[in-house]
Amino acid sequence: MGATKKMGAGRRLMLLGCAGLTLIAMAGAWRWFCLGGTKGSGPAGPKMTEAAGAFDVRAEFRRVWSERPALLLGLGDSVTAGYGSTPGRSYFDRLVRNPPDEFEEMKGVCLSAVLPALTSQNRATSCTDSREHADYQVDLLRTQPRETFGIVVMSSGGNDLIHDYGRSAPRECAMYGATLAQAAPWIAAYEKRLGAMLDAIPRRFPGGCRIFLMNIYDPTDGTGELRGTGLPHWKDGLEILHRYNAVIARAAKARANVSLVDIHALFLGHGLHCKRFWLPSYRSEDPTYWYSIVEDPNDRGYDAIRRVMLVEMARTLPKDLQAR
Repeated sequence: MGATKKMGAGRRLMLLGCAGLTLIAMAGAWRWFCLGGTKGSGPAGPKMTEAAGAFDVRAEFRRVWSERPALLLGLGDSVTAGYGSTPGRSYFDRLVRNPPDEFEEMKGVCLSAVLPALTSQNRATSCTDSREHADYQVDLLRTQPRETFGIVVMSSGGNDLIHDYGRSAPRECAMYGATLAQAAPWIAAYEKRLGAMLDAIPRRFPGGCRIFLMNIYDPTDGTGELRGTGLPHWKDGLEILHRYNAVIARAAKARANVSLVDIHALFLGHGLHCKRFWLPSYRSEDPTYWYSIVEDPNDRGYDAIRRVMLVEMARTLPKDLQAR
């Protein structure tokens, strides 16, 4: 009888131990798959030899595009300002020139290699929204000399969505937590504001310009799930983000001198859920986190942005520069 009781107690202890280990394993798995991921190391984003199919991007950077003066102008928010990057490794800085320890594939692939008379000015400011971009960046731009060609890189609208992070009632340009119905007039106002900026910028460049306009990425990798960030759930957040990106796409398509740079697609699979292999966004070749914090890229994210930006520049700028 005593031996039977001892055996029963031993089984219970063993079952409790197994249950405890299972819970620990489940908690570890949840933490692994749901609380961000490793940032990885080395180059990020498309290889220049693969980024544009038959189009030879690297070959375009082995010749001078133009001797005329060109101004690389940065406008917008923290993405263009380079928040979260180490010195010299924002996408804007890397467009101008290669950092000293540049990846072999990217050596010589920068604007200063193909535009000897290039100058640069970055007016983008972290924590700014689209109204501030219109009022304090675009409206205050000086008209450039007729011989100068403008190369404008711009990120505007992301902070309209996330400002205040739900700590106060949603409002225009700080709409975190808004319903789609609440956001509808603010989205319409953004479309009008963005269009006015895109029409005003070329007037400051009588010698011509091209605008490279980024859309807005999604750190939730298409899930809308923000657990582990400390941010409140936003039921209509993904749909409002998609509406903003639709506005950006329409604005770019309506203007011959505006190129859409799709960083939304570029960053999918490199956000908070980059390790969830069952998601459609999963990137098996590089399942790493490209953000320094939830809303700004890290060095690898900025590397990826400059690569897709340079591909689009190589496609369009040589023709634009020769047109005038």
